[in-house]
Amino acid sequence: MIELDDIDRALLRALARDATQSAGALGRELGLSQPATWRRIRRLTEAGIIAGRRLDLDREKLGFGVTVFLGVKLATKGRVSLEDFERAVTAIPEVQMVEHVLGMYDYRLRVTARDIADFERVLRRRIMTLPGVGDVEANVLLSEERRPGPL
Repeated sequence: MIELDDIDRALLRALARDATQSAGALGRELGLSQPATWRRIRRLTEAGIIAGRRLDLDREKLGFGVTVFLGVKLATKGRVSLEDFERAVTAIPEVQMVEHVLGMYDYRLRVTARDIADFERVLRRRIMTLPGVGDVEANVLLSEERRPGPL
């Protein structure tokens, strides 16, 4: 693990807000030259602190107006391997995130659908037919606040 200074943290916060900024623009914001900024970005990337950059799409503008979080409890842990369930669930395009968790459920899924009827179709025809699925609890997302990370 590398030591992070205040400039590294400021750089990470700026990239978290907008990862498309150039090293020159970031440097101007932070009081660094473009080459110094680029070297810091490269060092943070090589250390694995910056693991990639994502494109944040507006799902609603793309026609996907419903997001549902599903808690999934596997019915028979001994009979169905976690790998089989994970492989099958990640093949469903509407499932945007799969998290293996501790607690009441074994998995937490983020499912995006066009509307409630589309979600019901995905739930009945795809998710409920996955290997080992037992109990499922759905929570419909009403709104979402994005908060900055711990930096």
